[in-house]
Amino acid sequence: MAYLKPPLLVREVFNRIALATGISGTEKITVTGRRSHEPRSVPVVPVDVDGVRYLVSTRGESEWVRNLRASPEVDVSRRGHTVHYNAAEVPIADRDPIIAAYRAKAGRTVQGYWEKLPEPVDHPVFALTTG
Repeated sequence: MAYLKPPLLVREVFNRIALATGISGTEKITVTGRRSHEPRSVPVVPVDVDGVRYLVSTRGESEWVRNLRASPEVDVSRRGHTVHYNAAEVPIADRDPIIAAYRAKAGRTVQGYWEKLPEPVDHPVFALTTG
């Protein structure tokens, strides 16, 4: 599986700003580290399609993806409101409409990721359910 490592500026500056402010529609996800068992938080842009909430990994096999596969529970927070979800990975054959909705929502910000990783297999997608 492919992975596009974020540049230092993104990791150390943008992600911190996004976590604190929610700019560009970002929300904070918190997952349990698969080795450390400590909470890990990153900014993402969730997308809703047909009444279901999804997480899409723009960068491929990221750490949050690996952590979510190991422990499929995630907290999604925005402006002090947190919802606990169970995550299930969406089969590759079912990802196209979700990825299309995600790309429309996130806009030009994510275009470069699909130029470098054009196939749906390169972008893990998780459906979120409560309860």
